[in-house]
Amino acid sequence: MSYIHYFEEAVAAGRDITKLTDAQINKVLLEVAEAAIIQTDRLLAENQKDLDRMDAADPKYDRLKLTDDRIKGIAADIISVTKLDSPLDKVLDQKGLDNGLQLTKVSVPLGVIGVIYEARPNVTFDVFALCFKTGNVAVLKGGSDADFSNRAIIKIIHDVLQQNGISSNVATLLPPERDATHALLNAVGYIDVLIPRGSQGLINYVRDNSKVPVIETGAGIVHTYVDETADVQKAADIIFNAKTRRVSVCNALDCLLVHSSRLGDLSAIANPLALKNVIVYADEASYSELNSKYPAELLKKALPEHFGTEFLDYKMAVKIVNSLDEAIDHIARYSSKHSEAIVTEDDANATTFLKQVDAAAVYVNASTAFTDGAQFGLGAEIGISTQKLHARGPMALQELTSYKWLIKGTGQVRNA
Repeated sequence: MSYIHYFEEAVAAGRDITKLTDAQINKVLLEVAEAAIIQTDRLLAENQKDLDRMDAADPKYDRLKLTDDRIKGIAADIISVTKLDSPLDKVLDQKGLDNGLQLTKVSVPLGVIGVIYEARPNVTFDVFALCFKTGNVAVLKGGSDADFSNRAIIKIIHDVLQQNGISSNVATLLPPERDATHALLNAVGYIDVLIPRGSQGLINYVRDNSKVPVIETGAGIVHTYVDETADVQKAADIIFNAKTRRVSVCNALDCLLVHSSRLGDLSAIANPLALKNVIVYADEASYSELNSKYPAELLKKALPEHFGTEFLDYKMAVKIVNSLDEAIDHIARYSSKHSEAIVTEDDANATTFLKQVDAAAVYVNASTAFTDGAQFGLGAEIGISTQKLHARGPMALQELTSYKWLIKGTGQVRNA
């Protein structure tokens, strides 16, 4: 099957979207948010069809699931986007040359953005809202496991666009078949940038096989280090929230590092996790300390592969370290450069951790659950970039722009 017509229509829609005012764009987004709430029952019914095909024990089940509250949250995020200033047509630099040329550097849309994602129907709403607000066209390739949900969502979006006299091609949902992924990876000249949202396997596959520029997002192997000065209650609350708030998201905690001098406090820090049946994979020292203090059925001896694993489940590794340097070395070895945290009452340790840990988001005395576009005041996000080119961390409106130079002259020509 040829997908060229999808890509050609997306490019053409990109020229049309530049004609819209910010007021027109915001009107559409508000109507999409309202329609999502009004059509909650239909969205949940279609989502249930997807859920019925997936094992509830699958870590992706929670990401796939829509609820009344989640739909309200999605609508709230879309509304938040409308309240943010447009990042387009901002003057980033301006100067005059000796030859009389006047140069202005202005922000512009990236163009046509392709997004490949797995069982995350909320991404369909989020990507459309962010792309539309920034004058970008979205070409979406969702997974087959969320196809009923994605189709229901894209219909809401298309209906609102058409009611406003805007081409539905500004948001295209490709068929769920694998050959659509292959076509998207090879859509040179049509797709300006490709963003994968999902597992490390998906991200690696897209990066390794795409001929279109890729921004890596998503996979999070997340650590929190409790140092020798940490407040025990503060540490327990942060660890519990970072691990159990929502285990299927990329900012969830995977590995707890504890300074050896605080080994005696480990049970106080870890025991609340048992309320959520969190399985702890403990190294030798932490296993000895937690044995008989943490439920036996939830306590396992850590194997090498448990460190550097994104669990996306009620599971967590624990390692005892002897110094801040050892903690930072461990993080450097296993981190996916997503989110890392330290719990400390020592300002010098906090400063060292902030400076030396290489990640998109680095925390002191706070849960990594905050790595989220909405929580950062960005409205929503198209993903969490873990790379360093173009954008890093939550990618929202600003990160979906590029720039161009505008040059005005009075007849200047360049000498040989």
